[in-house]
Amino acid sequence: MASSSPAIIPITNPQTTAAAQSQPPIATPAFRAFISHINDTVRNGLSQRRPWAELVDRSAFSKPDSVSDATLRIRKNYAYFRVNYLTCLAAVLAVSLLTNPFSLLTLLALAAAWLFLYLFRPSDPPLVVLGRTFSERETLGILSVASVVVIFLTSVGSVLISAFMVGFAIICAHGAFRVPEDLFLDDQEPASTGFLSFLSGSGSNASVSAASTVAARV
Repeated sequence: MASSSPAIIPITNPQTTAAAQSQPPIATPAFRAFISHINDTVRNGLSQRRPWAELVDRSAFSKPDSVSDATLRIRKNYAYFRVNYLTCLAAVLAVSLLTNPFSLLTLLALAAAWLFLYLFRPSDPPLVVLGRTFSERETLGILSVASVVVIFLTSVGSVLISAFMVGFAIICAHGAFRVPEDLFLDDQEPASTGFLSFLSGSGSNASVSAASTVAARV
């Protein structure tokens, strides 16, 4: 009688299967570090703001003598009230988005897509949507096209541009009519004269980790 070999029972490793199924769709430590970095940057920036009482001191307002005088006042006041002005600009932007729920939800969805689908998502396993596998470059291209469509081809762009124009007008009006003679810049602070100079300061520090992540994955 021929001897039969015993049947081989397939063995699965439950820990490996559970680890593969429980792999998070986003790199949690990197995401937490990014949020913590933004939080620290915002706190450090707000700690440098000037007293709001100086910003709204009625006795310090007067009509500028000329356009050049108004321009000089704007430059000096911006160098002194830079953080306060950026806070006002952010407040105008927040109010504009809150009064336009569609734009707010669209921007939040776009930001979430960038964070969860590209910036802090592990590259392995690849992204699979509706049975189709997308490479890193394909994901980046789709998100870039979606960003252009959302910002320039929907009402989101007009809301953002309007908010920035209103905020810019408020800053210019205050800077032109606020007499800066009683303001003294700290010696260690650079006299920034451009309204976009914050991009090279604390504002850029908040996005440096995300930029490095994109550069590393492209």
